[in-house]
Amino acid sequence: MKLREKINEILDKLSLDGILISDGYNMRYVSGFAGATGYLYITRERNVILTDFRYTIQAQMEAPDWEIVEVGGGKGYGEAVNELLLEDKIEAVGFEGKSTLYADYTKLKEDLKVKELVGIGEEITDLRRIKTPEELECSKKAEAIGDIAFSKILDVIKPGITELEVAAHLEFFMKTHGADNLSFDTIVASGANSAMCHAVPTNKKIEKGDFLTMDFGCKYNGYCSDMTRTIVVGKASDEQKKVYQTVLEAQLKALDFIRAGQKGKEVDQVARQHIYQAGYEGCFGHGLGHGTGLFIHENPRYSVVEESIVEAGMVMTVEPGIYIKDFGGVRIEDMVCVTEDGHINYTSSEKKLIEL
Repeated sequence: MKLREKINEILDKLSLDGILISDGYNMRYVSGFAGATGYLYITRERNVILTDFRYTIQAQMEAPDWEIVEVGGGKGYGEAVNELLLEDKIEAVGFEGKSTLYADYTKLKEDLKVKELVGIGEEITDLRRIKTPEELECSKKAEAIGDIAFSKILDVIKPGITELEVAAHLEFFMKTHGADNLSFDTIVASGANSAMCHAVPTNKKIEKGDFLTMDFGCKYNGYCSDMTRTIVVGKASDEQKKVYQTVLEAQLKALDFIRAGQKGKEVDQVARQHIYQAGYEGCFGHGLGHGTGLFIHENPRYSVVEESIVEAGMVMTVEPGIYIKDFGGVRIEDMVCVTEDGHINYTSSEKKLIEL
């Protein structure tokens, strides 16, 4: 079924005459327009992008089949939308309640002249869960750029280099090998800092014997990659080897288990149980993974509470970890496409413990 038909189904299901889309990722997904400001106005017969002067040329280029309404010159979004509502005789319009700030909602409610203003939850966002072949190819290419960056960073890392310098090199390698942008702020954490799951890179110098965790990703044609590798700078201790091997085994068990039709919590349990049975209960405090796409953290999740069924065509991360205060931490993350009978792993970087 085509995307436009799916949106019409949402209109029918919720008894709406039209929908306003304001979430930037949904705007891009539905129209192709990747500008930072605006609305999509959609009825059964009409597709309109409302944006200001800064983005009108971009909108025309990225969404050539859409009407473009320029907002500005004393006319705000409320007035511009109202003109469309009046012209199309719209009585019930939906808006993205889960991604709309309360202040924006109250402004819409005050400005829009409609009988009903209805929150549509994540109806549009949920359309993004299962990727098209084109989306899968973009995700795969983005992850391949991350693999290149990892292979190159191994020649840069040495005692004395700072976490911030490693992050800068990773970002440079990704952007010079085809990335549009970063998926998220790069995480580089060494030594005791690696016990923090989302550590921010610092001027700490990397020392011999440090765990070094690098979590990084980029965008290709708007689609995100996400991978994590942990290495040891110098010679690993026996305890470091044990922690690393436990995380690796947990990830491999989860990867072997993954296929379409499973609840997210079932996959999470496979990795979590292995880590806990190895004596590290309480040291794996985040979920096993999440969906990716135009946004780095999409639904569904692999987590202890995720009841949603993971379907074929979803792109998911698989990232178990162990984090021990004052000792350090290990996370190993791959990005996979779920299939009916397993998965396709988009990440090819080495996962055996690397000692530099």
